[in-house]
Amino acid sequence: MVALLMFAAVCCAAPVGNAFSAYVALEAGAQDGTGIAGGGSAAGIPARMLTAYKNAVQQVGKYSPRCQGMRWPILAGIAKAESNHAVGRNISAGGDIRPKIYGVLLNGSGQGGNTTVFPDTDGGTWDGIANGERAVGPFQFLPSTWERIGRDAGGDRTADPHNADDAALGAAIYLCGDGRDLTKRSQLKAAIWQYNHSSEYVADVVGWIDQYTVAATNPGLKDVTGKVRTVIEAALSQRGVPYSWGGGDRSGASYGICCSPSGKSGARIKGFDCSGLTTYAYATAEIHLPRTAAAQAGAGRRIPAGLGTGALKPGDLVFYATAPGRNSTIYHVGIYLGGGQMVNAPRPGAVVRLDAVHAMSGYAGGARLL
Repeated sequence: MVALLMFAAVCCAAPVGNAFSAYVALEAGAQDGTGIAGGGSAAGIPARMLTAYKNAVQQVGKYSPRCQGMRWPILAGIAKAESNHAVGRNISAGGDIRPKIYGVLLNGSGQGGNTTVFPDTDGGTWDGIANGERAVGPFQFLPSTWERIGRDAGGDRTADPHNADDAALGAAIYLCGDGRDLTKRSQLKAAIWQYNHSSEYVADVVGWIDQYTVAATNPGLKDVTGKVRTVIEAALSQRGVPYSWGGGDRSGASYGICCSPSGKSGARIKGFDCSGLTTYAYATAEIHLPRTAAAQAGAGRRIPAGLGTGALKPGDLVFYATAPGRNSTIYHVGIYLGGGQMVNAPRPGAVVRLDAVHAMSGYAGGARLL
């Protein structure tokens, strides 16, 4: 074993699981009270961690030759749930993460949700404590698991779970098992279940994998020019910035307000909600939008939902409603990129990212302002 372990009709809320592994209650967190770290890097992943995930995909075939379908978004989904990609730590060029990431002591005390005692297996070599066990590194391996699957990915002859490259390769080996086909949804879920026996955890990680898969598809903007390009590039530049209820204005990210209908406060989070992001992106092209998604539906030329998403063009606003056809029920807005994708600030607990237009329910058409 590795580490045991809303939908509300409001602007930018969407149904995604938000499980948090009990054994990933880090002793020194790098996040604010929302569980979301400030960002701005591609897909919200530090560049050095993303390199580690991609390197692991290239190397895993040496150790699990029958494994199929290992992709960096799979590793990113696990690492997001386990350590938020080690955001806030220092990651050296060689991949060493400092300060090291430790989970809670698994002594059955109930801290972090653990109720089972795990005796020490490594004498404190990896987890820094000789009278018990705790999960370690960005992928939160128990030392006993690391002893079995840890490999040296960087060529320094040491397999270290506190090294981004080694940890990512170990996770890839563990998920591949005896030769899973991870292109099959059932086998992918089985691999994640092996990592943490929790249906909530599986749903959460699969959700992140899907998001990173979309984010890995770089939108082609070569034929997009003028103010449309300005708007899209402004929105894309905010990928990885946290969702904040009421956050965002013409100047950029800002602290939000309390509280959304689901009870989420943005008052301590600097970021964007859905209409805050569109307000900012369009302001860079000197177009001033009303602040809420429903009000923005009255701007520009409406594109009826009945025409389908094929009628959308890059730069169009994309709307979602609880009762499509009634603008007063519009609860969400994004910016269409083309190819079925949009820039999206989707919900509390998420970040600005690329999503499929059909990732949200209640498509209510669009609006063209450019």
